[in-house]
This record gives sequence, structure tokens and C-alpha cells, in this order.
Amino acid sequence: MNQLFKALNDPTRRAILDLLKDKDLTAGQIAEQFDISWPSISHHLDLLKRTGLVTAQKEGQFVYYSINTTVMDEMLQWILQLTHKKQP
Repeated sequence: MNQLFKALNDPTRRAILDLLKDKDLTAGQIAEQFDISWPSISHHLDLLKRTGLVTAQKEGQFVYYSINTTVMDEMLQWILQLTHKKQP
């Protein structure tokens, strides 16, 4: 869970997730949206993959990235549980 919050703490990674909510994109398509180096985008995508926030699917010579909402759903469930007080 700590890695998940670390991944979400970065504005670039949040922006990548925002891009992916509409459609799957290649690393190149994602990189075109930012004014940072391609190796930096690759690093951000790798971290998002390791936390399970995105998945990667190779199609021909391209790798398409997709958002994985299951991880977000699990995190939201955990947060919601924190908001419910247990009755004594």
C-alpha cells in the first residue's frame, strides 16, 4: 500500500493515469503529452506497472498501457473502512 501512495503522490504519474482513463496508449503517445525525457516517462510507467496501477500489453512492436481500476477499487474500499467507526 505504501508503494501505491508513493506512486500516486507524483503529479506526472497522476497525469498519466488521467490520460489512460479515456483509452489505452503506447509509451510514445503518453510521452508526447509531457515536456520531460522519454526515459523519465519510462520510469514513471515502470513504477505504475510495479504498483499494479497500469498494465502493459504488447501488440506487434508497440506496448499499450491500460489503467487497472481494480487496484484503485481496493484502495478506496480500504479508505472507506477507515471512515466507518466501530460501535463499542
